[in-house]
Order: sequence, then C-alpha cells, then structure tokens
Amino acid sequence: MSQTIISYDPSNGHKLGEVQTPNKEQINEIVQKAKIAAAKWKQVSLEDRLTSIQKAYSAAESSLHSLAELLSREMGKDIRRSTSEVQGTIWGGPYMASSALEAFRSKNTGGTTIEYGPLGVAVIISPWNYPLAMANNLLMPALMAGNSVVWKPSEETPLIAQAFFDIIHKELPQDLLQIVHGDGSQGKMLVQSEINVVGFTGSQATGRDIMAQAAPSLKRLVMELGGNDPMIVMKDADLQAAARFAIGSSFENTGQMCISTERIYVAEEVADQFEQYVTTLAAQYRVGPWDMDGVNIGPIINVKQHSKIIEHIKDAVDKKARLLYGGVDHPDHYITPTVIAGMTTEMRIEQEETFGPVVCIGRFLDIEEAISRANNSTYGLGAVVFGNAGVQEVADRLEAGMIGVNQGVGGGGEVPWVGAKQSGFGFHGSAEGHRQFAQVRVVNR
Repeated sequence: MSQTIISYDPSNGHKLGEVQTPNKEQINEIVQKAKIAAAKWKQVSLEDRLTSIQKAYSAAESSLHSLAELLSREMGKDIRRSTSEVQGTIWGGPYMASSALEAFRSKNTGGTTIEYGPLGVAVIISPWNYPLAMANNLLMPALMAGNSVVWKPSEETPLIAQAFFDIIHKELPQDLLQIVHGDGSQGKMLVQSEINVVGFTGSQATGRDIMAQAAPSLKRLVMELGGNDPMIVMKDADLQAAARFAIGSSFENTGQMCISTERIYVAEEVADQFEQYVTTLAAQYRVGPWDMDGVNIGPIINVKQHSKIIEHIKDAVDKKARLLYGGVDHPDHYITPTVIAGMTTEMRIEQEETFGPVVCIGRFLDIEEAISRANNSTYGLGAVVFGNAGVQEVADRLEAGMIGVNQGVGGGGEVPWVGAKQSGFGFHGSAEGHRQFAQVRVVNR
C-alpha cells in the first residue's frame, strides 16, 4: 500500500504539502517501464537526445520564479540563492548535455573504435541542500549516455523535485524520466531492483548501505559522500582575504553544503588577528526566513540536524573551546552564526561533519601539525590553504579531491567534481565523469 511523505517549512515546521510513496510492487513496475524506455532511447542519436533535453529544460523557463519560491519555502534558503539554483539548473542542464554529447562521441584510433553506450536504467538519489542542482549533475550525463532514469529526490524536499519533474518529463519520451518519492526504504528497494547504475549524493552512512545493496549484482556506483573540509591559514597569508573566505564558505547555504569549510587551522603568530576578523564578519550576518529582507542565514532543514549542530557546539564548549560569537542556546529552527576558537582533536566538531553555520578555529605551531590535522579524517572532498611562501608545497600534501590555493575549490569549466578517501566513489563532471554513466566498448574493425 502506498503511503505519504509530508513536507514541512523548515522555518516554522508548518506543513507545505505531501507526496505519495510507492511500495515494492509499484517500484518494480516503474523499473520495468524504465527498461522499456531505455531500450528505445538507446536507439536515439546523441544529437536528438540533446534536442529533446533542450526542449524539456526550455519548458521550465517560464516557471523560474514559482520554482524558486517553492525551493525557498521547502528548503529554507533565501530567494536570491533559490533563484540562482533554479536558473543554473534550467540553463546549465542543456550546457551539460552539450558537454556530455562530446564526451559520448565514438573515438577512432587507427583501426580501433572506442564507443560509449548506455548501461540501462539509472537510479539517481539526490540530496536536499541543493535539490535541483545536485540532482541535475547526475541526471544529465545519465540521460545523455542513453540510459533511462528513475529519480528519487530527498524526502526533505519532495515538492520542488516533483514540480520540476512535472515540467520536464512531459517533453521527454514516455517513461524515460520517472520519479519515486520516499526515504531509505524506497531507496533500498530501487537499488535492489533490476537497475544498472546508481548515482548518489549524500552521507557516508547511506553510501555504505547503497554499496551493500548493490553488491550482490555488482551494480555500477557513482557517489559523492560529503566532506569535513579543512582550511589552513599560514602565518604569511592575507588574513583579511582568508577571513572573508572562511566566513563565506562556512556560512553559505546556512553551512548546509558538502564543501563548507568545517575546520580551520591558523598559525599561532596570526591567530588572534584572524579570529578578530572572522568575528567581525560573522556579526554582519542576519538570521531569518527566506522572505525577510537582508537574510543570509536561513533555517536548518529539520529538528534532527538542528540538534546535531547544537550538540557539536556544546561538546566543544564542554571541552574548553572559546565562543567568540554565538553561543550554545539557539532559537527553534535556526542556528545563530557561531564562531568557536580553541578547537582540538578531541572535539566532535573537528572529527565530524557539522553541516551548519559554525566557524571552528584551531591553532598550530608547526605546519606539519596543521597538515596532519587537516588530513586526519575519513573525508577528502575539498581542502583550502591560504599563504605565500611554501603554500603550493602544503597544498600538494593535502588529501582531498579538490584543493584551493588562496581561493575556494571546484574550479571552472569542464573539470570533475571529485572526492578522495571516503568522500568519493567515482566522480561526476567533465568528460571522464560523464562516462561513468556509460558502457565503454573497444571495437577492432
């Protein structure tokens, strides 16, 4: 029997709407439809796939503002950020599809042809913090490779996913893109069903569960599994620039971002000044709901995450951290921007991903200590270092998939989005990332 998932406004806990969740039998029916659609889509040329996708995304342009408002209501980010995400998805989808088209063209080398064909049915499981953008990063290469897609958005943001789906799937071939709402139960049923590849963005714990469910039939996996990103501030760094980056990175999207700066290690000689800069900047942030003027710190997605952030702050204070701004008491649904100094390795806030608007600062006497602490994590998504003399040598020793030297991570243009260690299993973005949704064939003629 189908059940429902209720979506709540994170700023006040009020009900926004609900969606139906399928049972196992219904999921199997959806997958069977996807298999039929995949067999037909496989025969469509790359150019015609691109044309279909461009038409589908163009259909969403007239709904940009209504989609942005719904995203803000359901996820909590301010309307400027929501508009940017929706616009980036609508415009970026066709751009990424064009890039994928080139990635999937056959390559001829002498008498050998390298071909990139579809795998079959792709399941895309996307997160709530960027509910359209992060989904699109996986949907697009999967579709362009010739796969059909079953999309399971986060149970925290089902309404915005459904609204976007309702627009674009009508312009695509029948059953090529389908949506399944639910929590881990529906995710598990999808991964265990007769699908071929899973694209996932989310937590390490869920990633391990997906691997276990995929293992019996050796399904392909492309997974980004979060981060606990470190930042090193050397004694000769531009401290004001470093402070601006630290605050911007830690507070962006209310800190609910996989590449947020979570741990900052500052040279003892300049730590006092750096902490002062950071505290001054933190005081300029304003907390509130998405439709309040001047707000740049929105609500936390749910009660569980709200409680976790507070637990991390309290644990740090109990272990002798100093509160430079904010505190241990916070209003319902929100976390006041918080700056913590005196971070040590014993604190949960150093060891675990906090995922909230908290700047955590520790000090080091020797650069070897800073590098060691930065690398002391199962995560390895991004890492940043600010400095001058020897900064590149420090960057080269950081264990992360994406490194920023006196700037953030991610790069521009056609570069992969990739994590090291337990932050990544495969990767997406760039020609190489797109091809992880394809079957490579080497044909000698």
